[in-house]
Amino acid sequence: MKQSDNLNLKVIDSARVRGILFDVDGTLSDTDDVMVDRMIKLLAPISWMWPKRDARKFARWVVMASETPANFIYGVADRLGVDAHLAEFYNWWVRRRGDRKRKHNQFKIISGVQEMLETLAADYPMAVVSARDADSTHRFLEKFDLLTYFECVVTSQTCEHTKPFPDPVLYAAEQLNLEPQACLMVGDTIVDVRAGRSAGAQTIAVLCGFGSQKELSRAGADLILEQTPEVVQVLLAEHGG
Repeated sequence: MKQSDNLNLKVIDSARVRGILFDVDGTLSDTDDVMVDRMIKLLAPISWMWPKRDARKFARWVVMASETPANFIYGVADRLGVDAHLAEFYNWWVRRRGDRKRKHNQFKIISGVQEMLETLAADYPMAVVSARDADSTHRFLEKFDLLTYFECVVTSQTCEHTKPFPDPVLYAAEQLNLEPQACLMVGDTIVDVRAGRSAGAQTIAVLCGFGSQKELSRAGADLILEQTPEVVQVLLAEHGG
């Protein structure tokens, strides 16, 4: 996970926040570390190329560098209306390889996320707004018993367009019976920030996933935090708690 000593310290207007929307990968799920571990295994045959046979730094660079083109490809598929077919193909491929159980076991939750959701659920209705397909999104939520915290789960297949379009944020707000302006979108990439901002929601970006502080700040995130669980501290502090 990335660390930063100079975070964006804009202020969230907590008085406006009536509901919270969470991305999954890099926000609730420790997806980047899982992908880095997989990349290291792939690089094992040529590990002699790195000092002390440690390819982790290179593997992380590859994973982080792949985020932007991956979002671009999925965005193109979304614009062409074939994103649902892409998700279906991926699920078929996973089942064919017999990896469903293995991938289920490889899901990781970011430390402190469950406790954060438990605390926030007492005061805020919440929703998931993910660019993942429905199948893998629900498998992650079910594995860690998180479904109970969310009144709505929006995936890449829910709306006509997925993030960075505002459609999934607008849909989630409607399901929570809230105006988009009353929602707080929490995510780790510029896709999350753009979707939230274009819908009129406030946005918190976190550095525990795929986005860098520089690009998240440039995208216009209202606040940038090191870790997702810090959302609790921000909202409690704003409320004087």
